[in-house]
Amino acid sequence: MPNIKVFSGSSHADLTQKVCDRLGIEPGKVVTKKFSNLETCVEIGESVRGEDVYIVQTGGGEVNDNLMELLIMINACKIASAERVTAVIPSFPYARQDKKDKSRAPISAKLVANMLSVAGADHIITMDLHASQIQGFFDIPVDNLYAEPAVLKWIKENIPEWRNSIIVSPDAGGAKRVTAIADRLNVEFALIHKERKKANEVDRMVLVGDAKDRVAILVDDMADTCGTICLAATKLMESGATKIYAILTHGIFSGPALQRINNACFEAVVVTNTLPQEVNMKNCEKIQCIDVSMMFAEAVRRTHNGESVSYLFSNVPY
Repeated sequence: MPNIKVFSGSSHADLTQKVCDRLGIEPGKVVTKKFSNLETCVEIGESVRGEDVYIVQTGGGEVNDNLMELLIMINACKIASAERVTAVIPSFPYARQDKKDKSRAPISAKLVANMLSVAGADHIITMDLHASQIQGFFDIPVDNLYAEPAVLKWIKENIPEWRNSIIVSPDAGGAKRVTAIADRLNVEFALIHKERKKANEVDRMVLVGDAKDRVAILVDDMADTCGTICLAATKLMESGATKIYAILTHGIFSGPALQRINNACFEAVVVTNTLPQEVNMKNCEKIQCIDVSMMFAEAVRRTHNGESVSYLFSNVPY
């Protein structure tokens, strides 16, 4: 492919390598380092003049450092006369701060959108935004890919009794995502109503739907401290579910998350590699990983060639 350059930020080099392998190109040369006062320094090691540039940087780990590095990389490519700069952000940072849920709360997702635009991004490719309205925070095109096709494929290949399953959303916000998957599998769905007293802590839960003698598959877009899904699993166990799986697009797993998963009654907790999972998989046997690099590679290839990306909303590229 002529005129395409894919650069990796320091957050997820493994995913970038997989994307480049699929595209049949080498990742672009870039050096990212920190000065002794912890300022970020980026050196793009090859010419990008007139090129179609893609920068892969996910919103995990040291979120703020990674975001700043991405902004600097975008700007460096932009002022080096790149034709177009696309930010590939598998897991969008600050996506949960997308509305004023109480007085004087910031809408940080909108701020991040503004920062990316001002830095010079022309296009954003991301996956399973926490709220799809975040696309409207940008004035530039945003392709929000779905992990759903890859999730359906995993369920059919790895859960033998999936026809007798029930897809469960651990909160009302994810009801739409869950109904879509339940429809495609032709099974029933349930949801859990939760009441939060304060962020990251759940007060009480009510299961709406019948999970008795069924395989329960919890589906959510992200799991951070895993308090919600572990409480949901306990609730499903009490309601008579035979086995419990959890499928999450973004496995952030901060704080006591891995400890909680180890203690909970999951058969498996399945995440995608929008965030690096090697360390988590070492520390927790139950975590399994779905590779979604081909979705991003195909999105990059189609964007570069000016083709439609909508095929990826319901199919896994082979």
